[in-house]
Amino acid sequence: MTDFAVSAPDLSRQGKRGAKPAGCIRLGSDDHLRLFCLELLETHDPYKPAVIDWPKLDEVTRNRIVSLPIWDIAVQTEGRAGMNVKTFGARLAAGLLKEAVDMNAFEESRHKVVLANMVSFYGIQLEPEPQYKTPRDPEWAFMVTGYSECIDSFFGFGLFDLAKQSGFFPAELVDTFEPVMREEGRHILFYVNWVAWWRRNMPWWRRPWFELKVLAVWAFLIQERIGIAGQMESSEKAQDNNFTLNGSKELGVEISFGELARICLEENDRRLAPYDARLIRPRFVPNMIRLALRFMKKPPSAARA
Repeated sequence: MTDFAVSAPDLSRQGKRGAKPAGCIRLGSDDHLRLFCLELLETHDPYKPAVIDWPKLDEVTRNRIVSLPIWDIAVQTEGRAGMNVKTFGARLAAGLLKEAVDMNAFEESRHKVVLANMVSFYGIQLEPEPQYKTPRDPEWAFMVTGYSECIDSFFGFGLFDLAKQSGFFPAELVDTFEPVMREEGRHILFYVNWVAWWRRNMPWWRRPWFELKVLAVWAFLIQERIGIAGQMESSEKAQDNNFTLNGSKELGVEISFGELARICLEENDRRLAPYDARLIRPRFVPNMIRLALRFMKKPPSAARA
């Protein structure tokens, strides 16, 4: 496995950060910065991938999981995410924001270790990993990772619930992966609040370029995940990258896009509900899905799986 060093967070600072701000907060204020940083830091789960007790699976269940076309891209995505966030954190001055970004980088890298340990335990064969190069534009790389997680987490929450409800993932494996799913929710919450805060605090002359960069990131991600229909049909890698968009078939669940979208919306709301209501939530993907559902005929009520 290709790897890179990301230091574990210093949990001894837990009691030295002060309390969260009280009352209403203004987006872009110092209180806003403090709130979204502390929300990430104080909800950190210090689990250790090395001591995860992976459940033993019967042969049929193991073969189903091994056959999923996601493990290569999943490990590589987490590897790139860890490098991207770590590089962005390295350019920040010492302070609460840097501490939170470094925590984010640590958790992203830990996801890669969790996945690597899982594929090793269950004997899943992976392609050789690429070298994770330091990005030339740390802000671009951080934005690509953040918005990418907003897309993947939205659909991933719904697919994870489908896999759980259908029995594709046994209950023991669901419980093992639950901390990772919680972290994905925390990461996208942190990211969209950083964007909202940074928009209001960057120098005025940077704002037009930043907005163009946001549009470019979305264009890049849409091209990566949706692409040209012909490429999706012919490219195995494209299908892997789009697992979060059409993964219900891989889980053996017959479900319409509309019903999957409604499950994703419910799960997205449920997983973000425990966090401070004063923080903004990711809106672009849920709003686009709600807009699409308005133009779709609502199917007769049916079981989820």
